[in-house]
Amino acid sequence: MDKIFINNMTVSTIIGTLPHERITPQEITIDAILECDMRKAGKSDNLFDAVDYSAVEKNIYEAVKNSSFFLLEALADKIAETCLAFDGVSGVTVKIDKPRAAAFSKSIAIEIRREK
Repeated sequence: MDKIFINNMTVSTIIGTLPHERITPQEITIDAILECDMRKAGKSDNLFDAVDYSAVEKNIYEAVKNSSFFLLEALADKIAETCLAFDGVSGVTVKIDKPRAAAFSKSIAIEIRREK
């Protein structure tokens, strides 16, 4: 399967279970790997035959920026749902990295994979 990589998208959002996390937006980093068939676009060289990754990126950004989740898992599921709404995307892997989420680690990250 062909893949589109959206790497290191940084977004500020309300995420977490602690009282201060419910008030102040935190910066998270998102990676998304979109699975799609690029053969038609490769032959036609036409955006209409491709997954418009710019539109996918914008939709991810807006969905995250305007969200308020307690769990990274729920946010990742929302991002996957957003990606899978695009024609041509058959699967997606989403990784979210939350800096300063734990006392002794630089960050905590989760990764999920979903299919249509």
